[in-house]
Amino acid sequence: MHSFASGHHRDYYGKADVIVYRLNRDGAPPPILGASVTMLLFGDAFWPTYTTGDNSQLIATDSMKNFIQRETLNFTGAGLESYCRFLAEKFLGFYPQTEGIQVFAMEIPYSGIVDGSVAFAPSGPDRAMASIELTRAGTVEERSGIHGFKLLRLGGSAFAGFVRDQYTTLPDVTNRPLHMWLDLEWLSSEPAVITAQVREIVHAVFHSFESGSIQQVIYQIGTRMLSDLPMVTEVRLEANNRTWDVVAEGGEDTAVFTDPRPPYGVLGLTLRR
Repeated sequence: MHSFASGHHRDYYGKADVIVYRLNRDGAPPPILGASVTMLLFGDAFWPTYTTGDNSQLIATDSMKNFIQRETLNFTGAGLESYCRFLAEKFLGFYPQTEGIQVFAMEIPYSGIVDGSVAFAPSGPDRAMASIELTRAGTVEERSGIHGFKLLRLGGSAFAGFVRDQYTTLPDVTNRPLHMWLDLEWLSSEPAVITAQVREIVHAVFHSFESGSIQQVIYQIGTRMLSDLPMVTEVRLEANNRTWDVVAEGGEDTAVFTDPRPPYGVLGLTLRR
């Protein structure tokens, strides 16, 4: 279910997974803006659709899809943050019965082949995201983030000394190959496109830090973000423990692994200034 920073709303509706690809072939950045967009609306004008089937004030979700796709041509900025704000403000201005709107965009990333001028290929797996919620009173919340990190460290990760009882089967491990997935989001005190810096921080901490737990890894990432990026006021992180299962070992340095069984650990953290 969706949630809103402005609080509980009796009803909301909208359109999800609206795919857009805007190309700039004149050399202006970015050459490709690919995104999956979700737009949600709330307001008393839409309540009669639920209670009586009266659609006289309802904006069809198909119209919302067309609005997103066609207005993307008129977006002249860069970055998902400004793109979400552009769509939200323009929609509120065009449809006065809308009291509040939330626009969420998840990047569909492409990176350049060779010099990035002509040929591109899908990139990832991590993808930038941005979200904005507006009401007639102004901005409620703006969020940015990167979802879908898949990180592998060959050694230097331990997990030992945890509670042991009749349900414990996991052995202490002092030097495991750590495979973790990570989603993170942040709130900022000022508009800033800092996705590249955040990605560098995640990679640098994961590379350099020898940890006693995944919790310690994400704490180090979060505190590094708050230290290095003064405009960030809050960081939310959620990691998955996707460490591979051992198939066979050939001494200390060589082993064969396979993907872990479906149950996986989930570890969350929020840090604020």
